[in-house]
Amino acid sequence: MNPLAAQAREQILDAIDKDQLVLPSLPEIAIQVREVAGDPDAGVMDLGKVIGNDVALTARIIKVANSPSFRGSQEITNLQMALSRLGLQFTASLATGLAMEQMFQAKSKEVDRRIREAWTRSSEIAGMCNVLCRFRTKLEPDLATLGGLVHSIGSLPIYKYAEENPQTMNNPFVLDLLIYDLGPELGDIILQRWDFHPDLIHVPSEHLDFTRPGDEVSYADIVTVAMLQSYMGGKTPFGEVDYNTVTAFDRLGLDPEVENAEGQDISAEMEAAMQMLF
Repeated sequence: MNPLAAQAREQILDAIDKDQLVLPSLPEIAIQVREVAGDPDAGVMDLGKVIGNDVALTARIIKVANSPSFRGSQEITNLQMALSRLGLQFTASLATGLAMEQMFQAKSKEVDRRIREAWTRSSEIAGMCNVLCRFRTKLEPDLATLGGLVHSIGSLPIYKYAEENPQTMNNPFVLDLLIYDLGPELGDIILQRWDFHPDLIHVPSEHLDFTRPGDEVSYADIVTVAMLQSYMGGKTPFGEVDYNTVTAFDRLGLDPEVENAEGQDISAEMEAAMQMLF
């Protein structure tokens, strides 16, 4: 690793260890939503009471319910209708993920720009994860969507560090190295502290292990493929990955040569899903 990036990495880990750099906390609305979702006696009405206290979140969920991925014959005009269409568990996971958007903001202009771009990318990937999960696996679409939203959560403390240490912010190469090298590790730690679903805790790190062994498809596989599809054709390292080396494609039953006809059977759904959370 670049010496400057290695030094910054040690400083960040040391600051976290000494509580000088605090890892992000799950938003209160997300905590309340998870409590309702985890209560076997709770129903959609109970979830609606919690979400209904947040006007912005309510509007986003109604918009998702009307998106092409979920659109029915009737337009959704209120939260209870949205809950009925999406279901309790999916709405709970969606609300948990969308509530995190408030954490993707910063004081400095440059950090704020980068961090909002990270959220936009995560939102696109989350929509694609939903489609891949429904069409290619028997896993839970709500967890796949949430996995897409939180896969880069580990970048947040790095951006906070950069905001407080201009020498890092002024070196984009070092910052990118930190996000790629340290971000996944911090992401796992954050999701563990948030007591996330066991199948999602290691998504931040595992989705970047393109040669993962194994036969069983995982949420990390879904995020891997969605992320690579999101970057496909772009001038980034992820846009230049040889898909034939990525084992997640096999586990999802997808041809790595995504431009041939067989790989296009869900392309329209994927394209629409990229805008699902906006």
